[in-house]
Amino acid sequence: MTRVLPASTGVVRAHPGPGRRAGVWRTAGVAALALALMLVAWPAMADGRPVAATAGDGAAPRLEDHPCPVAVPSGTRCGYLVVPERRDVPASREIRVGYAVHRSAAADRKPDPVVYTSGGPGSASIQLTGYLTDMLLGRDRDVVVIEQRGSRWSRPRLDCPEIARALVGTLALPGQTGDPAERAEIAAGAGACRDRLTRQGVDLRGYVTREIAADVADLRRALGYDQWNLFGVSYSTRSMLAAATADPAGTRSVVLDSFWPAQSRHYDEARADLASALSRLGGRWPGLPGRFATMVTRLNEHPAPVDTTDPLTGRPVTLRLTGDDVATILTEAMHEVDVLPVVPALVDGVAEGDLRPLRVLADQVGGGLLSHEFGLYYAVMCQDEAPFNTFADQGHPRQFTVTADQAVCAAWGLPRSAAAPAVPAASVLAAPVLVVGGEYDPATPPGRAKAASQALPGARFAEFAGVGHAVFLSSRCGRQTISAFVAAPSATAAPCDPRQAAYQVWRPGEFHLTPAVYRVSTGAWWLLIPFVLFFLTSAVQLGAGVTVLARRRAARAVSPVVALTTVAGLAGVAFTLFAAVGVYSVARSNETALAVGIPSAVTWYGTLAVLSAVLSVAVLARTRFRVRAAVPAVAAAVLLVWWFLYL
Repeated sequence: MTRVLPASTGVVRAHPGPGRRAGVWRTAGVAALALALMLVAWPAMADGRPVAATAGDGAAPRLEDHPCPVAVPSGTRCGYLVVPERRDVPASREIRVGYAVHRSAAADRKPDPVVYTSGGPGSASIQLTGYLTDMLLGRDRDVVVIEQRGSRWSRPRLDCPEIARALVGTLALPGQTGDPAERAEIAAGAGACRDRLTRQGVDLRGYVTREIAADVADLRRALGYDQWNLFGVSYSTRSMLAAATADPAGTRSVVLDSFWPAQSRHYDEARADLASALSRLGGRWPGLPGRFATMVTRLNEHPAPVDTTDPLTGRPVTLRLTGDDVATILTEAMHEVDVLPVVPALVDGVAEGDLRPLRVLADQVGGGLLSHEFGLYYAVMCQDEAPFNTFADQGHPRQFTVTADQAVCAAWGLPRSAAAPAVPAASVLAAPVLVVGGEYDPATPPGRAKAASQALPGARFAEFAGVGHAVFLSSRCGRQTISAFVAAPSATAAPCDPRQAAYQVWRPGEFHLTPAVYRVSTGAWWLLIPFVLFFLTSAVQLGAGVTVLARRRAARAVSPVVALTTVAGLAGVAFTLFAAVGVYSVARSNETALAVGIPSAVTWYGTLAVLSAVLSVAVLARTRFRVRAAVPAVAAAVLLVWWFLYL
């Protein structure tokens, strides 16, 4: 993430939703569906008839068959939309835009499908076909998923490993974010990628929002649908809104999730947007913005060396995380609804000097390299976004995504695209619009989205509590609201209460930072040996004591050693069970939180372990240090060291 993520405007998770628990810490693994693409062709319209048109100068786009590149629901067919790379250039070469169509088998199937594309720019989309079909939109409409031109499942694929390699290389540099050495390395990687794509015949000027929007409109006509419902998230809210204005007759409704309006200035506003999100989180954790500033200053003055794995080579590497780096990571992390509850505790801990959570953050560096196609991302951002920003130095935190994007765009030297209209006129946007936003979204703040929605003809806005970026992935109420709107765009009744948050942010003192659970989950199983050994010895103590007590019940005489052994075993078993249940309860509701720490209440269970240890030592003293009495005492001592000094 740090120094390798494109700007925080993408949605790349594969089949997320209520069953997805890993959040941002495993987003990279979910998002990176690195499967081989198989190339063939499918002629198909909505009714299954072939399209006879040929692409090229003045020709209508055509459809080609192509096996689905990822797992999709039964009844889904995939293909390519063949279109000109640049519609403004006669005889422009053909490119292929990936898409998938899931046809509803419902008896009451509606004639107008939902068409979706992910954000980014450069995020893949087809992997979400199953989620959109099963969890979001019901089963009475076809679901169409279209890739962005140049994305992973389109051809050409505009990846840029040269930039990725350069970005990772800057992690070893000792300077601050945006130093000349870093900019030079990024610019060199950008130049190498641009030169390679140019040699392959790619015209980067064809990869802009207006062309992406035109692909959407062309796909509707090629598939033979009279109308459909447009659904965009993050960056694709721009392209879908542009598609709605370019194809008003074919647009029944528009859903804009985490709205990124054309009039916003992403780079110039990035620092203020993060501050706004932190301020909102600060309502649950007083003083959070100040603690965040302390953390950034501390790490900028003394960058933290963190050992992790190079996401490109798989080899060990030491990163040097500055405060600006960590701020960039947390900006990305706050997109995730299951990360938000622990962000304040993490910030507070690092500000106090506890650097252990940084290992968790460093391990996620590869996510940004796998989640977007950098060539497409920068082609869009360098033409449609960067030229409309000033890139003025706003002080710290200086997000690396801003300075890196500026360096790449300067190296590429692409011309500025024609600015899209900030607000489409009512005459060209007649369809009703639903805009949804997340309370804690640091990339597309709800305040800006609400203000922009008020300028859209026929639009209404809904904000969802406790949610970050991409409401439809994070909020059940958000999904219900979107589904109800698509079913009846003119209806105004809310199907649920958007003020009910999925997770509550941990308050001060409620969460304890520890890397123990994360390290165990990433392969360090041996760290559980003290816990397991203590449980086994305590169980033996309890079993032995209960057995003796049962035999001597008639005599009504219980020796002190038996009583102490029984109570020691009972306290030890109770401790292990309570601790395990406490951790498991968090794992069931928000597994991501365990990557950072555990509820503070769990740490108090250690008093039972202390009681068990004291009683075991007392038994050892009364039995004159016999070996079988020494084992529980030693196990308890080891457990206490592990519990209080490590966990």
